[in-house]
Amino acid sequence: MKKLILSTAILATGLFSVTKAQLQKGNWMVGGNIITSSFGLNTGGGYNFTLEPKAAYFIDDNFALGGQVTFGFSGTKDGPTTYKYSVGPMARYYFNNDQVDSLLKHGRFFLEGNAGIGGTSTTKGGNSTTGLNLGVGPGYAYFITPNVAVEGLVKYNGDFGFGNNGTTSNIGFNVGFQIYLPTSKVKQVTRG
Repeated sequence: MKKLILSTAILATGLFSVTKAQLQKGNWMVGGNIITSSFGLNTGGGYNFTLEPKAAYFIDDNFALGGQVTFGFSGTKDGPTTYKYSVGPMARYYFNNDQVDSLLKHGRFFLEGNAGIGGTSTTKGGNSTTGLNLGVGPGYAYFITPNVAVEGLVKYNGDFGFGNNGTTSNIGFNVGFQIYLPTSKVKQVTRG
């Protein structure tokens, strides 16, 4: 019985404590924003669906570089459908607890930015934009285990370039998750 209680206490401490190991140089971050969708229930109500996977490598402690892809669509039953897409590099910097007070001591604030190629296109003769895609915003990663975080991100996204609507922009609130893997685990998985 004592071994069971001790094992449970050690497991709980490991699951609900934040270590610096997951944000160290040489680790990987894989995940993305959870699929966000909404569907209107009234006549003429709309829908929207977005998927945004991300992957990054920590080139230094608390600083990761990688890439992300965004694909989404929105519209109404009888109206045009708007498609949103982008692809490009992204960067993320996590603030140390001594730089910013950490909420609940189980997470980290971060700043994320991206740049790449993206745009929007609307069917039935609607507006379109294709060109430079930029995004920047703050977020918070709450670690539910030492290697998995649920996060919220408030981010400005803009597309600047060509089309009959030269610029589109929005501020979005995203909820997602990330898995943090040491390089040794990634090598182990890719070898078979």
